[in-house]
Amino acid sequence: MSEIEEVLKRIQQHKGVQGIIIVNNDGIPIRTTLDNATTVHYAGLIHQLVQKARHVVRDIDAQNDLTFTRIRSKKHEIMIAPEKEYILIVIQDPNVS
Repeated sequence: MSEIEEVLKRIQQHKGVQGIIIVNNDGIPIRTTLDNATTVHYAGLIHQLVQKARHVVRDIDAQNDLTFTRIRSKKHEIMIAPEKEYILIVIQDPNVS
């Protein structure tokens, strides 16, 4: 567990990072650096997005799988790394350099 904490701490120290969320395959948050309401909101929406994006990738090529997704808006940049047992979500301010 200390290795996970170190990785989260290292990610959190990057410029512009506002929060990190780790959700399990059911979309339930298991680690977060954000408040509960924000975490639940992001976790539910991102979990649905990952499922749909995975289906799109597999429909195009059944031998392929989703490995990373980046969504950028005016206010946020959301980076999503789905793994077998969890989804890592990092939210940052795209205007910080």
